[in-house]
Amino acid sequence: MKTPKNPAVEIGKPETDKPETAAPRTVQTSPAFHNGSGYDNGEEAWRLIGIMAEFATATEKLRHIAPAVSIFGSARLPPEHPYYKKTEIIARKLSDAGFAVISGGGPGIMEAANRGAFPGRSPAVGLNIQLPHEQRSNTYQDISLSFRHFFVRKTMFVRHASAYVVLPGGFGTLDELTESMTLVQTGKARRIPIILVGGEFWRGWLDWMRGAMVEWDMVTREELEMVQVIEEPDDIVKAIFDFYEISGFKPTPDERERMLNL
Repeated sequence: MKTPKNPAVEIGKPETDKPETAAPRTVQTSPAFHNGSGYDNGEEAWRLIGIMAEFATATEKLRHIAPAVSIFGSARLPPEHPYYKKTEIIARKLSDAGFAVISGGGPGIMEAANRGAFPGRSPAVGLNIQLPHEQRSNTYQDISLSFRHFFVRKTMFVRHASAYVVLPGGFGTLDELTESMTLVQTGKARRIPIILVGGEFWRGWLDWMRGAMVEWDMVTREELEMVQVIEEPDDIVKAIFDFYEISGFKPTPDERERMLNL
C-alpha cells in the first residue's frame, strides 16, 4: 500500500477511491450577457469615471465654504407653511453669523434654507439631485451643484457641515439624519451639533428610540445625547457657537483624516 500524501491520514487505513479530477461545472448565464446588453459590456466600469468626476467637481467647488451648516427637511412643504417660514429665519441668522448654508437645492424646506441664506453675508449652497419626480432646483443658490448619485451628494453634506439642523421631513430627511448619527456613533465622522426643529413632529420618534432601542440594548442613552431639540432660531445659532467655543470650527488633523475616509 502506498503512503498517503496527506500525513494526517492514518497509515494502514485504506484510501477511498476518488476521481482524478472533478467534472467541470456548467454555469448558466442569461442571454443578455452574451449579446452585449448585460453587465459584461464594460458600461459599469466606465460609470466609475463619472462618479469620480462628481466627487472632484463638488470637492473643488465647496473647498472654501467652511464653516457651514447643512439644513434638511421636507420637499413638500409650501412657502406659507410655518416650518418653511421658520427655516428662512434660521438660515438668514446662520448666514449673517458667518455660516454657509447647505441644502438639498430643491423645493420645500430646502428652498426655504437657500432663500433665507441667499441675501445674507454667507453663501447659499444647493446640492441638487437628479430624480424622476419631485426634485426641482430652487433659484436661491450662490453655489449650485447637480448630482446623479445619492452617495456622492450625501458625502458632501457630511464633509462640509459644522452642524446639522433638521426640520420635519420624510424618508430622505430621516435618511440624512440617521446616517449622520451613525457616522458620529461609529467614529467615522467628528461629533457636531445635530439639532432637531419641531419637537411635536420628532417627539414620537425620540420616545421610540429612548424606549425600544435603549431597552433592547440597540443604543445607549448617552449615544442619543448627540441629538437635541431646539426651537428658536437665535438659540440654534447660540448652541452651535457654544459647541465650538473651545475647539474652534477647524477640524483637527485626526478629524480631517476621518472625514477623508468616510
